[in-house]
Amino acid sequence: MDWIAVDWIAVEWGTTHLRAWLIGAGAPRLLTSDRGMGTLEPDGFEPALLELVGDHLSGPTPVIACGLVGGRQGWVEAAYAKVPCAPPGIAQATRVPTQNPHLDLYILPGVSQNAPADVMRGEETQIAGFLSQQPDFDGVICLPGTHTKWVHISAGEIVSFQTVMTGELFALLSTQSVLRHSIGDGWDAAAFDAAVSEAISRPQAIAAKLFTLRAESLLHDQSPDVARARLSGLLVGLELAATKPYWLGQNIALIGTADLNRLYAAAMAAQGLTPVLQTGDDLTLAGLTAAYETLKDTL
Repeated sequence: MDWIAVDWIAVEWGTTHLRAWLIGAGAPRLLTSDRGMGTLEPDGFEPALLELVGDHLSGPTPVIACGLVGGRQGWVEAAYAKVPCAPPGIAQATRVPTQNPHLDLYILPGVSQNAPADVMRGEETQIAGFLSQQPDFDGVICLPGTHTKWVHISAGEIVSFQTVMTGELFALLSTQSVLRHSIGDGWDAAAFDAAVSEAISRPQAIAAKLFTLRAESLLHDQSPDVARARLSGLLVGLELAATKPYWLGQNIALIGTADLNRLYAAAMAAQGLTPVLQTGDDLTLAGLTAAYETLKDTL
């Protein structure tokens, strides 16, 4: 890989992956690694980062990181900012001592909520990126994923938020429960839409509806693609039923992958919602860039 002059490095470090953007002249260059937090001990983080970006360091280089790298099992635990608060920036970051003198490392904190107890790490940086582009936004941001976040934004602050484990439940049920024998890899949009509606109208019946997916495949040869779409629809519908106080009558923004954005937008459309869609990776970089712009003024 060609060497490039780097002004600073933006890092998003999750459980299963590490992403680093090299920022210098020209467009940012994205480097990726499978050395996620879940594979590392505390003394393994610096070598993993250097393995990815070390060839591009020529002097002390600011590195601003977000995500689970700042969690309890991460490199260094970065204290949470508490709601209500603006998405935390460089002023709240933890500066981490490193062995390599070319690394000037800052880890951004997550955000916590005392009652009901909740935490986020990484999503707050995407929110910072979103608000850097739409500073007057007032409403709710939904960040779909393994643990979907619903975040109330007002006057540039995170007022409250709620985490829903929809993505993890789908993964567990589709791969480790009895339903795994009935779930395929394809999709049926009509089945998804119908299941969302069923779940929103009768959320108390979800446990029974879930087992029906298995029975339908045994007795009526239900397509595995239909079963997959219905499982997803039931869980997303259950999530929408649970989070109705967040989205009812609100401006909504979706921040996620293209596939998840389309899925959630389809479910919301049936409820009369027209969310603004944004790509999560783009906003992570925007949030880290906002933090760097503040740091740059002090260098």
